Amino acid sequence: MTTAPAASARPTPNRSRAPLAITAAVVGVLVVAFFIFAGLYSDFLWFEQLGFANVLTTQWIATAVMFAIGFFGMAIPIWASIQLAYRLRPVYAKLSSQLDRYQELVEPLRRLATYGIPVVLGLFAGFAAATRWEVVLLWLNRTPVGEVDPQFGLDVSFYFFELPFFRGLVGFASAVILLATLLTVAVSYLYGSIRVSGRELRISKAARIQIAILAALYIALQAVSIWLDQYVTLNQTGDLITGANYTDDNATIPGRVILAGVAAFVAVLFLVTAFIGRWRLPIVGTALLLVAGLLVGTAYPWVVQRFQVDPNAKTLETPYIQRNIDLTRDAYGVADVEQIPYNATTDATEGALREDAETTASIRIIDPALVSPSISQLERFKNYYSFSPDLDVDRYQVDGESQDTVVALRELRQDADDTWYNNTFVYTHGYGLVAAYGNQRSVDGQPVFLESGIPTSGELGDFEPRIYFGEASPDYSIIGAPQGNEPVELDYPSGDEGESETYNTFEGDAGPKLDNVLNKLVYALKFQSEQIFLSDDVSSESQIIYDRDPATRVQKVAPYLTLDSDPYPSVVDGRVVWIVDGYTTSDAYPYSRTVGLSTAIADSATSDQRFALDDINYIRNSVKATVDAYDGSVTLYAWDTEDAILKTWQKIYPSTVEPMSKMSGDLMSHVRYPSDLFKVQRQVLGQYHVTDAGKFYSKTDAWSTPADPQSEAAENLLQPPYYLTMQMPGQESPTYSLYSTFVPRGTGDSVSSVLTGYLAVDADAGAEAGTPGEDYGKLRLLTLPKDVTVPGPGQVQNAFNTDTEVSSLINLLKQGQSKVLNGNLLTLPVGGGLLYVQPVYVQSTGETSYPLLQKVLVAFGDQIAFEDTLDEALDSLFGGDSGASAGDGNTPDADDPATPEEPDTEEPSTPTEPDTGDPVADAALRAVLDEAKQAMDDKQAALTDGNWTAYGEADARLNAALAEALDLLNG
Repeated sequence: MTTAPAASARPTPNRSRAPLAITAAVVGVLVVAFFIFAGLYSDFLWFEQLGFANVLTTQWIATAVMFAIGFFGMAIPIWASIQLAYRLRPVYAKLSSQLDRYQELVEPLRRLATYGIPVVLGLFAGFAAATRWEVVLLWLNRTPVGEVDPQFGLDVSFYFFELPFFRGLVGFASAVILLATLLTVAVSYLYGSIRVSGRELRISKAARIQIAILAALYIALQAVSIWLDQYVTLNQTGDLITGANYTDDNATIPGRVILAGVAAFVAVLFLVTAFIGRWRLPIVGTALLLVAGLLVGTAYPWVVQRFQVDPNAKTLETPYIQRNIDLTRDAYGVADVEQIPYNATTDATEGALREDAETTASIRIIDPALVSPSISQLERFKNYYSFSPDLDVDRYQVDGESQDTVVALRELRQDADDTWYNNTFVYTHGYGLVAAYGNQRSVDGQPVFLESGIPTSGELGDFEPRIYFGEASPDYSIIGAPQGNEPVELDYPSGDEGESETYNTFEGDAGPKLDNVLNKLVYALKFQSEQIFLSDDVSSESQIIYDRDPATRVQKVAPYLTLDSDPYPSVVDGRVVWIVDGYTTSDAYPYSRTVGLSTAIADSATSDQRFALDDINYIRNSVKATVDAYDGSVTLYAWDTEDAILKTWQKIYPSTVEPMSKMSGDLMSHVRYPSDLFKVQRQVLGQYHVTDAGKFYSKTDAWSTPADPQSEAAENLLQPPYYLTMQMPGQESPTYSLYSTFVPRGTGDSVSSVLTGYLAVDADAGAEAGTPGEDYGKLRLLTLPKDVTVPGPGQVQNAFNTDTEVSSLINLLKQGQSKVLNGNLLTLPVGGGLLYVQPVYVQSTGETSYPLLQKVLVAFGDQIAFEDTLDEALDSLFGGDSGASAGDGNTPDADDPATPEEPDTEEPSTPTEPDTGDPVADAALRAVLDEAKQAMDDKQAALTDGNWTAYGEADARLNAALAEALDLLNG
């Protein structure tokens, strides 16, 4: 008889699946770990190639150390509190039936909870602490500022570096002690150390000591927190000023000192309770602390403000207002602004510009915000090139003279529908820099180039034209190849018809090498492209370049900087480099007014954006950075050598910032005063140009930046500042400058449109290696008299738009569905007053159309002129002779920028005597030609008189007569 095998011999399904589940889990963990490793490893390769590996490793080490501190700083006290409360429990405690049931439920999980709760809380604390590594490193490496606050006499570095660290430390310790106390109470109650019987509460001696000590520590930490809060008052923004006012100085701050002392005393009472066992004293003390908080912390300051300050606010607040004025101006770098009374005239007299001839010759009529389509049509050459929609203003030495230019890079624009190979290996870089004279235009309104073409040629000499790193570069490209390989990177199209394009192979060090399997796999994962790993075109000499935007590269190697929103390209020492301005900012400067950085820099040229630290009350242009457009190398130069924040970061990241002395003269000649810093300063000076506390209190002389006349009224975007070469009052010669205007701050249109101030800064750093010009960064503020009405930008634009003669001529320019585009409205302090200049562009509606500069509007006071060139417009405005010549006096031909076009002096031709052989036809034709001649005479007369309505009517009659004459001639 055969017996069946026992059922127990079969493997159960659960047991057979267990190894598979474990294997899947291990594989999953390994995959996730490899992805994490790939991200960290690719970051390290990127930083190492740039020479900034210590920036990344410092962040990693600091984050890891702070995580460990946070984890153990939370987990160990929590674990110790739970262990003590459990081990010191009463052995024979009589528990209620409900607590017995709780114990039965908890006991199996007790050991897990003893370790699990501290671990979970420790993880949360570790992650929170890891984000605070910057605060800790800044405190460890703090640098004195050398200036003290007027309230406590502490160095400003205390508010920058020490106060944030101490407050963070107290907050973390308070959280640890509070959680430890709560868990101690819970465990003590669960295991009978705390018993509630009716209205009676009994606490064992061990629990009493543990809870009392923890409570004493918590209250002591609150005493320290209250003590530190007195320093916070110097950064609090009130209705009138930022910083401590009279009430804060005489009630709030003393009250917080008193409360801190009371809290410390209550902490001592809790310690006493730990030994004597009486809870009444600390409970009464805690109640008194709460009452004192209401009386001393809230009620008393309210009484002082209501009954002492409000009736005498101007007198009592004056010293504190003065502190706010002085320290705000220091914090934003405007303390040394030179205020110059400017008695502007509004009468345009003959020869008024004679003393401003150099400024007049440099007036920029090419608007960088409008001419990008023009440069794109004229200089793009192929569809795979593109130019930025908003161009930059720079200056170059041409024939020994500084020349303002509008510049743009011919960057690469890839086709998304092209193959991966072409977009990765072939279309890798742009080519060339285009520069146009800022004060010239051709006869047909095109820009006049001083550097253009492919290959590039012009006034800038020889330089490396290839643009591998720019604002429009692809996400990534693979460049480089073994020596002897045929080049595959498209360089530029050939200029000869029928010839193929020119190719190039990158030579240099621009990105991590793809010279091993690991690197290929890592970057295949990073960019989710298996071709990187599988392609045979990736060789041992291949480099992968990414993060190619200049601002992105600078931000990664200098994460402590806030970057200017407008990096700009320049040709420096034979290379195209991007110049990026970096700021150090803080929100902790005592008594300084807080400004929203994103709001301050937002205007019609810069969109609103968000920053890691947006509300600031301190800013310095501490770093000038360059990014090589060919190899992407980043160099940081210490520009503000006195900035304590930069000095501190240099200690954290040693050897990452070069001294200013290493800046070449050529680089210095292209460094400029940054626009975002200037925008912040103009917002501050709108109110803080008033240095008298009494006048400041009355707010009768507050200014604001005018709205851009070209923006829609509903948008109310501010007018951006403009770079111009001009001579300000107080200067001996014209200087490359950045300027903006002010109008009164108010709600009425008539109030907000009158010009009240004109702010300019010397933006030229000179050309001496390692040393900025003596006047670089010098702020000059022209204050206009209140009894003279000088039109503001809005009023002038309205005058341009409503002038009948101007409107008639603009309507003529709009014939044929053309668009008329008003350029930037520039304001110049010349001729003893304020001159407004606005280029006028015309653009047809065709697909390949682009704006052409056709006219120039000018205004001085209430007078307006509208002519073909700026030179003619100035002469017309100033009585027939302005006394100076503008840069567009001789407009060169578009095909030959170097050769001015000869003026056309030939008289208009008149119709000849007709002779068709038919007397009747001859008579009809003669009559039509006579009508055409009369229309031509009427048209010329209307042009001379400036009667644009009659001009248009005569032009229409002339066209009709000529058309009829052609019909007669054609039978």
